[in-house]
Amino acid sequence: MVRRIIKKAKSVLFADPKLLYNEEMHLLNKDFYFEGTNKKAVILFHGWSTTPYEVRRLGQFLNERGYSVYGPMFSGHGTVPEDLDGLEYIDWLTDAKKAILKMRRDHDKIFIGGTSMGANITMCLAKEEEGIDGIILMAAPYRIKFEEIGEMTAWIMSKFKKYHKKFYPPTFGISTTITRLISYQRYPIKNVLELGRLIKRSRKDLEKIYQPCLILQSAHDHIVTKNSLEKIYGKISSQHKRKKYIQKAYHTFISDIKNEHVFEDILDFLNSIK
Repeated sequence: MVRRIIKKAKSVLFADPKLLYNEEMHLLNKDFYFEGTNKKAVILFHGWSTTPYEVRRLGQFLNERGYSVYGPMFSGHGTVPEDLDGLEYIDWLTDAKKAILKMRRDHDKIFIGGTSMGANITMCLAKEEEGIDGIILMAAPYRIKFEEIGEMTAWIMSKFKKYHKKFYPPTFGISTTITRLISYQRYPIKNVLELGRLIKRSRKDLEKIYQPCLILQSAHDHIVTKNSLEKIYGKISSQHKRKKYIQKAYHTFISDIKNEHVFEDILDFLNSIK
């Protein structure tokens, strides 16, 4: 019995993300819920244009250590890019609030976390919702690189075309990263502007965040500004806060990470909150 438990735990922690991806094709566009045993819940929010599969492996790891873990799907995601058309960032905040209400029913503590856009959602909820016991921010954009230029370009482009195909410079990670494999490869241009509005809202009044907070960012993030982690860390009012840079990693590293003990760091942070 003990051997089986140890083997199961190691299988998630040390599994090759690419091999798991090939085995779990039927799960790529689904949300997930793993029931735990310690009456503590972790809600994990995925990034823009991706799916909850991005944080599923982390969810399994935490669940095997006793936590209930829920990975909800944001509106407009996991189907076709057209379903993002007409959505506002408020729709994603509403989705996240519903997830919190769902998990509060049967759990004594609620932790929330997310990657990229999911981290911005987490920041907003930490400021605006009661009963959040701790937060995890992964690849959280305080600002996007060349934010003003990008916003202006998207606004101008939206006047002439509705959709745009994603472009990945060589420095944006290899083509087989999990996030790229599960993401929409084209998107409504106006929806990028909604993402920008969400980022701006999330970075306002960061001093209103008092919960214990763990912040993780790639040391080579080519999407968010280099000082995003330091800006957030310095502005929040949390007395219990930790930060870590992840080496040799892409922007949304959590789905592909196989090193640096990131899963264990997240578990240790959650366990430290009494």
